[in-house]
Amino acid sequence: MAKQVIKRFLPDPKKIQNNKFLKIFGKLLYSPNLWHLNRQSVATAFSIGLFITYIPFPGHMLLAALMSIIFRANLPISVALVWVVNPFTIIPMFGFATTLGAFLLGIALQDLSFNSFAVFQEVWQPFLLGCFICGSLLALAGNVCVRMFWRYTVAKNWRARQLRRSINI
Repeated sequence: MAKQVIKRFLPDPKKIQNNKFLKIFGKLLYSPNLWHLNRQSVATAFSIGLFITYIPFPGHMLLAALMSIIFRANLPISVALVWVVNPFTIIPMFGFATTLGAFLLGIALQDLSFNSFAVFQEVWQPFLLGCFICGSLLALAGNVCVRMFWRYTVAKNWRARQLRRSINI
């Protein structure tokens, strides 16, 4: 079942509750809703984590934890998924976001100057637009994929149970 697959990769709740960065949430981390593994909480956690990966500022883990508390999503999954952005993936992800934003705004990348300190003045609009669109699409795709995977494993287990029952009768 999908639940067992996910449980293998999740850290211990006590370890997360004792994390020095997440201590600011205090007693909110002890809510059992943040640790449940059901289709709704896992799919929402995927959406939160994958959307936040495209937010271009530090503090992804804290923002993911806050959003998990607000939306009652699985906290460890949403916090773990923000690590999709790492030193190896940040350049291709944000480069694609900038390219997408420039395309949607009708700006040619050749018109943008990437060689000076004033680069932010020219690139911020396509960059932020691309990040928002990529984050939204990734969050939606993650949510849909989790729900489909969950439904598939539940149906597969249901059929296997029915087959075992029919053999035993």
